[in-house]
Amino acid sequence: MADANASKVSLYGGIAANIAIAISKFVAAYFTGSSAMLSEAIHSLVDTSNSGLLLYGTHQSQRPPDAEHPFGHSKELYFWGLIVAVLIFAVGGGMSFYEGIKHIQNPEPLESAGWNYVVLGVSLLFEGIAMYLSVKALLAQSDTNTGFVKMLRTSKDPAVFASVMENLAALIGLLLALAGVFFGHQFNNPYLDGAASIAIGLLLMLVAVFLVGRTKGLLVGTGVDTATLANLERIARDQPQVREIRSPLTMYLGPNDVIMALDVDFADNLTSTEVATAIGHLQDAIRKEHPEVQRIFIEAKNLAKAAPADQQ
Repeated sequence: MADANASKVSLYGGIAANIAIAISKFVAAYFTGSSAMLSEAIHSLVDTSNSGLLLYGTHQSQRPPDAEHPFGHSKELYFWGLIVAVLIFAVGGGMSFYEGIKHIQNPEPLESAGWNYVVLGVSLLFEGIAMYLSVKALLAQSDTNTGFVKMLRTSKDPAVFASVMENLAALIGLLLALAGVFFGHQFNNPYLDGAASIAIGLLLMLVAVFLVGRTKGLLVGTGVDTATLANLERIARDQPQVREIRSPLTMYLGPNDVIMALDVDFADNLTSTEVATAIGHLQDAIRKEHPEVQRIFIEAKNLAKAAPADQQ
C-alpha cells in the first residue's frame, strides 16, 4: 500500500506541475512564435492527460474481484499503461515532429526570446520536482539498494516507471528546447528551433517504444525474476513435509499481485489432513517473504496415496 500511495503522490505532483507548465509554455509560444516551445507545451499537455489516465488505471485496478473477474482487475493498470505509451508516440511525438517540419518549411524569426528563457527555467524547476517524486516512488519499490536503471527495467508498476520516463523525457526535452531557442536566437537561425522540435518528437517516440515494450510484456504475462523464483523454490524445499517440487509457475496480474502454481510431492507417510496442514504452512511461509504472491495454487501429488490412511 505504501508503494501505491507513493505512485499516486508522484502522479498528482506530475499533474499539478504539468498543468502550470503547459499554460506557461503555450503563452510563451504565442508571444515568441517558437516551434520548440509549442512542442514542449504539447508535451506537457500530453503528460498531464497521461498521468490522469494512469491514476484512473490505478483506481480501476484496485477494484475487488467479482463473478466476471474472479482474479480481480489488477491488469487494467497495464492496459492504461499501454494506452499512455501510444498517446506519447502518436500525440506527443507525432505532433512535435510535425511542428518541427512545418517550422523548417516556413521558418519564422524568434521574437522576445526572454519569454522562452523564463518559462523554460521555471519549467525545469517544476519538472525537476516531479522527477524527484517519481524516482522516489520507483526506488521505494525495492528494499535493497537496487540501481535506478535496473529498477526502471524491472518495475512492474506502469504508474511509476511510465511517470519516471515521462519526466525524464520532459527534462531532456526542455534542454533541447532551450538549446534550440538559444542557438536560434544567437545565430538568427529559426531552422535550429524547428530542428529542436523534431528532436523532441523523436525523443518522445523513443520513450513510447520503451513503454510499449514494457507494458506489452506485462499484459501478455510476465513471471517473477530469476532470483525471486529461486527463493520461492528454496522456501518450498525447506518445508519438512516436502519431498520434491516442480519449478513454480508465476505471473504478475498487477504490480503487487502475483499468481503462483506449484506441484509438490509430499512425504508418503502423511495423511490427507496432514497434507492439507502442510499446504497451509507452505502458503504462509511463501506469503511471509513474498506478500505480493496473493494467490497460491498447490497441487499435492500424494493425496490419492494418503486417502486410505484417513480411513484407518
